[in-house]
Amino acid sequence: VQLVESGGGLVQAGGSLRLSCTASGPSFNGYVIGWYRQAPGKTREFVASITWNLGRTNYADSVKGRFSISRDNVGDTVYLEMINLTPDDTAIYYCNADSLAGYSTTRERGYWGQGTQVTVSS
Repeated sequence: VQLVESGGGLVQAGGSLRLSCTASGPSFNGYVIGWYRQAPGKTREFVASITWNLGRTNYADSVKGRFSISRDNVGDTVYLEMINLTPDDTAIYYCNADSLAGYSTTRERGYWGQGTQVTVSS
């Protein structure tokens, strides 16, 4: 599985962005697709995830109510819709595909994309 993220950019505080993660190769069937982010000087952290087969979602407390993760089964694409962005959301956002078996948000195994930069100005 190869993952390609897109949709990052520069936005003012209060703005919105939509990130995309598209898979090439085998489909996401049986995987959990997660978004993680890493801000400068900080460790990578979990943002949101969705189970590909049933579409069950999970969010970090810091983004609940502002971020929404969804999937497009036909296009093998996962989206992260982000609204009401703040400077604290500035980070490189990574897409991850990990097996559903034994999955946890802290396991951080499986496949990773190259990341897409999100910068929120105040």
